[in-house]
Amino acid sequence: AERDREDAWIAERRQERLEPGMPRRAAAAVRSEIRAETARKRRSGEFGGTRDDIMTRAVREELQARGHDREWPKPPEGELEAPGRRWGTPPSQPMGGGGYTHRLSVNLPHTLGETVRRAAYWTSKDAVEALQDWADRWGDGTDVALREAERHDIPAELALLAAAGRPSAPKSALEIRDRLRQQILTTGDLIRAAVDRASGEEEPTIPSDL
Repeated sequence: AERDREDAWIAERRQERLEPGMPRRAAAAVRSEIRAETARKRRSGEFGGTRDDIMTRAVREELQARGHDREWPKPPEGELEAPGRRWGTPPSQPMGGGGYTHRLSVNLPHTLGETVRRAAYWTSKDAVEALQDWADRWGDGTDVALREAERHDIPAELALLAAAGRPSAPKSALEIRDRLRQQILTTGDLIRAAVDRASGEEEPTIPSDL
């Protein structure tokens, strides 16, 4: 929609300013002026610009709304490059069939992308450590045990036997785990919230403890 609106504006300006028989150099100067005006309108927000422009603004707004648009210290070496998903997050939903319905590729400025990564890491750090302590105390449950066994080529029977040897977590402990999981913030959470913000959907509710 933004591209169509911008293209229509450009076409109208060219029709107004480009005259039949205009010298080539003069016509090139007019087109250059229109491009410069378009760029200024993008910077001011009057035009949405490209998908990357729109998402860059939306991500910044989302970070500001959460109080995360600030300087974050660099995480410990190797932490952001660890394989797999963050502690406390469910497996990625598959495309279709009740899972995600669309994919989105977006290029953010390097500093902004790094802020997103660091904000997600440091915001979740305490909850992640608490969940690791929780798992040491109560275990991950049979579902997690089976997934880990499959990933590491461990017989399912051995994984279930090991999981069965741990005491069952009481309801109060499970409630603590659920509250900790809700405090985990991922880069995907931030990007999806920015998509909702950019597309005019209802702005997501930001947990008060974040």
